Amino acid sequence: MNNLIFDLIFDFDLFFKNGELRRKLASFLQNIFGVILFFLKPRVFLFGLICPILISSFLLPLPVNAQSQSERVDLTVELLQTRIHNPVLHEGNLTIDLQGMVIDLRPENSLFRDTFYQLLRKELQKTGTKPLGLDLSNSLVQGDFIGTDLGVRTTLYPDNISPNFTITEQEQIQHLRDVCLNYLTLALPSAKDCRSLLGNGSPNNHSDISVFRSPLSIIKTRFNGTVQFSNTFFLQPLDAQGAIFNQGVNWKESRFSREINFNNTFFRKIADFTSTIFFDRADFKEAQFQETALFINSDFEENVNFSQAIFQQIAKFSRVRWWGNTDFSQVRFANQVQFTKGYFHQFLLLAEATFEQAVTFREAQFNRVVTLRGASILNQADFSDVRFAQKSYLNVSGLGFNSNQAKILGNPGEIGKMLSVSSLQGNQNVLRNLAQNFRQLQQIADMNQLEYTKQQLRLVELSRRLFGTNINSASLERLADLGFSQTQAKAIINHRQLETFTTKNELLTLPDVDFETYIQISDRINVGEPLLLVGWLLQAWTWFALSLLLLLSGYGTGFWLVFGVGLIAIAYFGLIYWLIDKFRRLLPKAIIPTCYETTSMLTSFTVFTFFGLLAIFRNAEFPWLTLGCLLLIIVPIPMILVMRLYQLGRFHEKLDVSYFCEDGTMRQLRLLIGRLPVIPRNQSFRDRYMPILWDKRWNWLNYYDFSLNNLLRIGFNDIRLRDEFLPGIIATLAWYQWSLGVLFITLLLWTLSRTIPGLNLLIYLK
Repeated sequence: MNNLIFDLIFDFDLFFKNGELRRKLASFLQNIFGVILFFLKPRVFLFGLICPILISSFLLPLPVNAQSQSERVDLTVELLQTRIHNPVLHEGNLTIDLQGMVIDLRPENSLFRDTFYQLLRKELQKTGTKPLGLDLSNSLVQGDFIGTDLGVRTTLYPDNISPNFTITEQEQIQHLRDVCLNYLTLALPSAKDCRSLLGNGSPNNHSDISVFRSPLSIIKTRFNGTVQFSNTFFLQPLDAQGAIFNQGVNWKESRFSREINFNNTFFRKIADFTSTIFFDRADFKEAQFQETALFINSDFEENVNFSQAIFQQIAKFSRVRWWGNTDFSQVRFANQVQFTKGYFHQFLLLAEATFEQAVTFREAQFNRVVTLRGASILNQADFSDVRFAQKSYLNVSGLGFNSNQAKILGNPGEIGKMLSVSSLQGNQNVLRNLAQNFRQLQQIADMNQLEYTKQQLRLVELSRRLFGTNINSASLERLADLGFSQTQAKAIINHRQLETFTTKNELLTLPDVDFETYIQISDRINVGEPLLLVGWLLQAWTWFALSLLLLLSGYGTGFWLVFGVGLIAIAYFGLIYWLIDKFRRLLPKAIIPTCYETTSMLTSFTVFTFFGLLAIFRNAEFPWLTLGCLLLIIVPIPMILVMRLYQLGRFHEKLDVSYFCEDGTMRQLRLLIGRLPVIPRNQSFRDRYMPILWDKRWNWLNYYDFSLNNLLRIGFNDIRLRDEFLPGIIATLAWYQWSLGVLFITLLLWTLSRTIPGLNLLIYLK
């Protein structure tokens, strides 16, 4: 049906471009109106006069100049010879002008077809001189067009390059040789030109290829037959804007040395660009692919633009290397699209693209950001085994995605880290649908990662709210300090006097505020009503608690991060307990630990701290901030207490007996949920607990056991502080760790409930 409509439109166009037919039709319609006017009343007489004038102006022949530009002329041998011998200057290059021709290359016109190729080949294949260009714009080509027959058929091994081409052309061919060498381990060297260029000169190792030396222009040309340009090396630009290919086109293993332009091109059958190299910019903007589009194993050396293109059938871009920016913005993929094993060296733009069927990026590699802003995924997007470079991620801001109808697949525990949105505002539904998607796939780690991303954005908004400048209340001086000019600051104040700002984007509506200034200050401003003191304090507490959760546990997403934090805390407090218990004083009688015990304690502390740091730096997004936050919690207060303890000195009974005592009735790993750091003042408890032994070589382990008990309520023995002759500072230190332990256990259990599928109840929610 589409083909029939297209043919009717084309025939209708030819009909109205025929001057004689236009004159006859105009005369006939004027006579008809004359008869009708004879029977009409006078009040429609004016209408009857106007209609023939309008019809005549529409149907009568156009001026000679305008008509000659739109009419097609049958190309004959004589006309072809005339155009060949009289080339025109087009964009600085002498060109054979065959614009607006009807070129009949069908088998029944074989005599003209053979002459056509023979004459053009003779002119276009002249070696040693600058070649003529070929312009077929606005022409109609009937029958198959074998473009490879117009190129120089040659082998390209080094011994044969020099006699046939100019120095510039030799440099271009040498560039192709370098590309073949770079991809020696890939599929490209299997192409004919690569085999020829990498050979040693033996005829058995080479095959002929076609080198098209001329600029080729086929703007708005209609090809009714197949087009063959396979295994062709284009040394000059190719312009095919608005061309129509009614049958299949074969550009397989072609090489485009200069820029190509397929904007608004219409491919009605299979378009085969397999194993093609585009050395310069490639434009396919608004191109339409009605059948399968094949770009497998191709190589784009520069930027490529497919924006607003339409792919009605399957599009295959497997194993394609994209070295420049790749633009698929606003593209509509009505069928499957495959980017399997693709390599994207620069940015990939898929903004506002529509994927109606499955899209596959399996085993692809992204070196920069992939923009899916405003895109629509209606079926399935597969990112399994994709490799992301350090600076790459998937920008899914405004993504149109319904988890009940579509799926996003990826490696569990990895794909969630690669999804990013620019702000929480406007992306709540996006994050919710993505989390629902991973919940249905039972990828708990990825679902939690999205929650972590959401809370990060929430923290950013809180930071702006608390510490940013409110443009609805800021003074002129404050606005100037932010980076606004005096004119811009006054414009902001004048605007808010009439109407307050509700979003930051409203700044761009002011004529005096440019986009560059907005980008520079957008992270430091906020809008809304100014906060009162109570409201500010409440939001500050929320900001503080949220910061701790994000830094110390990844908002419940990092078990090993929590493990590393706890391990460092246990080792640190164990060292402090050993220090205050064994290093009592130097004078008058020294009470200090042995050399062996000191070495054992410091070595074990170093080992535990190392593994704790390793867990933090491997799992925290901001490891130094996490470590700094942890040190602020566990270092200042204990250090103040220890320094005060040694400043006051210790003079009490049982100075040579440990502060720590143990219940030795059962030595095994056990939970001590109700355990307190100091034994109660009760004789029955005192009888059960005995001071730990100082003279045992393994005694230093007891301090880690006490620290473990105090933080996690789990240990190998019930070790507590004695209640008699105990300095209050030591009791305060133990109670401080015990309080931190309550918070740590809560954090640990919350993290386990989010990271272990068996404990995560959200997996069962729909």
